[in-house]
Amino acid sequence: MIKTVPFSPALVDSHLIVDVRTPLEYEEDHIPGAINVPLLTNEERVEIGTLYKQTGPHEARRRGLELTAPRFPQLVETIAAAAAGRPILVYCWRGGLRSKTVVSILDLTGHYALQLEGGYKSFRNAVVSFFSPFSPPAPLVVLHGMTGIGKTTFILGLAEQGFSVIDLEGLACHRGSAFGELGLKQQLSQKRFETLLWNAFRLLPATSPIILEGESRRIGKMSLPGNLYETMANSVKIWCEASLATRVARLIEEYGRPEYRAGMVEALGRIRKKLGDKGGEIGGYLERWELEPFMEGLIHHYYDKLYYKTREWAPETTITLEDFADATRQLTQFLARYFPAAGSVPGPPHAA
Repeated sequence: MIKTVPFSPALVDSHLIVDVRTPLEYEEDHIPGAINVPLLTNEERVEIGTLYKQTGPHEARRRGLELTAPRFPQLVETIAAAAAGRPILVYCWRGGLRSKTVVSILDLTGHYALQLEGGYKSFRNAVVSFFSPFSPPAPLVVLHGMTGIGKTTFILGLAEQGFSVIDLEGLACHRGSAFGELGLKQQLSQKRFETLLWNAFRLLPATSPIILEGESRRIGKMSLPGNLYETMANSVKIWCEASLATRVARLIEEYGRPEYRAGMVEALGRIRKKLGDKGGEIGGYLERWELEPFMEGLIHHYYDKLYYKTREWAPETTITLEDFADATRQLTQFLARYFPAAGSVPGPPHAA
């Protein structure tokens, strides 16, 4: 008798999770931590599907067995080695024949394995439900501010110090701006982004506020799932500031790399119309690799005109990011006042 179990987040931590779908299905998205041990190749799945439609299930299953049976010993060996004594959870697309076959083979060879009820589809439903409606495991604290002030660098530093942090741009593989894909490849699917985000929230404790950067509904090609955007809009907001000189310096540090030059020219071409009559001048700075006036021109004539131009809310507090250590002290003091019930807040010594 095949043993089945409904999806639960606890399974991610307690079991070796085996995805027996094709490499393409696995690449699009998979349960966090799952290893891919495909029963069929990408091409074989197409062949079996076509056969099923043309001749029916009997011939399709016969052909499937013919293709997969020689691989069973290696399949069992691979899964057993990865499990290293842990219980095994196997899934396919909908909890059908592929995962049932693998669980049966594992059981016959003396390995304890469960089949995920509903397969990947049940996991996907859990992720969608998590964000619709979204109820974060702890209060959200959203950092806002103009482009170039160093919000992402600041947030990553907070994570290293033990703060609860969600790096939305890191998960999306995009910086969320016109030049946001330089040095990055946003090749993940929307489903994969949502799974990574679900897992990031899942792993955070419920005892500390969660800090993340204010974003639009889209980060490059990725969309914030469910009503996460609305939840962030209704959460605690902090305005971050830095001088123009600091912003220019930080933008140069992030983007002013020779290997980014061609990408910067291409990205500038996409926003050229929004620069109006300043487009030629700013483009000239880039062509001559004069990065200080180029970045300053972008700040004045693009970033500061595009973002937060209609801000209709007041932040709970304002901090300066001129010095990240001092900004951390400011943030720590604010969190301690605003969330007194949260207990000790991570931060530098003598922050209070």
